[in-house]
Amino acid sequence: MSDKDSYQPETLAVRAGSEHSQFHEHSEALFLTSSFTFDSAQQAAKRFIGEEPGNIYSRFTNPTVTMFEQRLAALEGVEQCVATSSGMSAILSTCMALLKAGDHVVASQSIFGSTVNLFNNVLKKFGVETTFVSATDVAQWQAAVRPNTKLFFLETPSNPLTEISDIAAIAAIAKECGAPLAVDNCFCTPILQRPFEFGADIVIHSATKYIDGQGRVLGGAVLGSKQLMEPVYGFLRTTGPTMSAFNAWVFLKGLETLKLRMDAHSANALQLAQWLEQQPNVARVLYPGLPSHPQHALAMKQQKSGGGIVAFEVKGGREAAWKVIDNTRLLSITANLGDTKTTITHPATTTHARISPEARAAAGITDGLIRIAVGLEAVADIRSDLARGL
Repeated sequence: MSDKDSYQPETLAVRAGSEHSQFHEHSEALFLTSSFTFDSAQQAAKRFIGEEPGNIYSRFTNPTVTMFEQRLAALEGVEQCVATSSGMSAILSTCMALLKAGDHVVASQSIFGSTVNLFNNVLKKFGVETTFVSATDVAQWQAAVRPNTKLFFLETPSNPLTEISDIAAIAAIAKECGAPLAVDNCFCTPILQRPFEFGADIVIHSATKYIDGQGRVLGGAVLGSKQLMEPVYGFLRTTGPTMSAFNAWVFLKGLETLKLRMDAHSANALQLAQWLEQQPNVARVLYPGLPSHPQHALAMKQQKSGGGIVAFEVKGGREAAWKVIDNTRLLSITANLGDTKTTITHPATTTHARISPEARAAAGITDGLIRIAVGLEAVADIRSDLARGL
């Protein structure tokens, strides 16, 4: 596919990355092997020092993983992808590759709880400081910059409140101080949003979510220019937070239906959000596709649709929220998202339970907040399941 730049996303999701296989297989091959053999000692030596391309050891070279990396890179419109064992290992690999003791990070306060813990607890032990700022107040990003700021990090839409950050505005601040901007694009995938088009330098995915789409396997990805990805790949090669070949094969199959699924998730989520707005026991609904969303206009500028995540706050705090969750019979009570099956969770006691109450309050995560990752069931059935608890 020499003219792959002209192909639409749904075509790239099916074809990119597999067109150069020497085996000419129609369905991508699964290479379940730990190592690869060489024709000679000289060839082995050249491959190990990078003088000759080719596979060496599946910790850092595997044809199935490479196909996945090339396909996702094509979808995001970027030079290189480094696949990892999970979404969190993708974030860790990025930070360990680009940061050192004494460096400073500016990060959105509205990010996944484990990411907050990574910055606050793990990286802090290695001498990296993080300043958390509002996801939506660009002035706070500018004010937080220090001479030693080396990375900007955000999620948009955020987890779980679906706050929308102005990627272009924050990218401009990052470029001014010479720090790369990393955007977690997990909620949208490249089907709905391509952060590089708005100035981001790095895009991160938890492939576990929508890229798989059926809750089967774990994986992550870091994408960017070859220059930025070189140290990320080097960290992965040395330390081994590697995506398995089997998981990469599952993700390749997931990508084939990504466009269809994201369109369907978004359509279902919009219908559900509109219905939730009419429920008397619901205090507020947060969904980027709703005109009532605080950053609706920005979301529609950056995204092709609202996505599949709906957050809403019920009246009555945790007791009322747990009542809604516990009365469901169809929805899956789990913190995962991006599945064909609709999932429901209480962020304050699950995904964000390990961060301090003060941090949760600053991020707007109340005890009455519920997050739904809307699946592909009939919307009428999802509504009926929620109505029982509401």
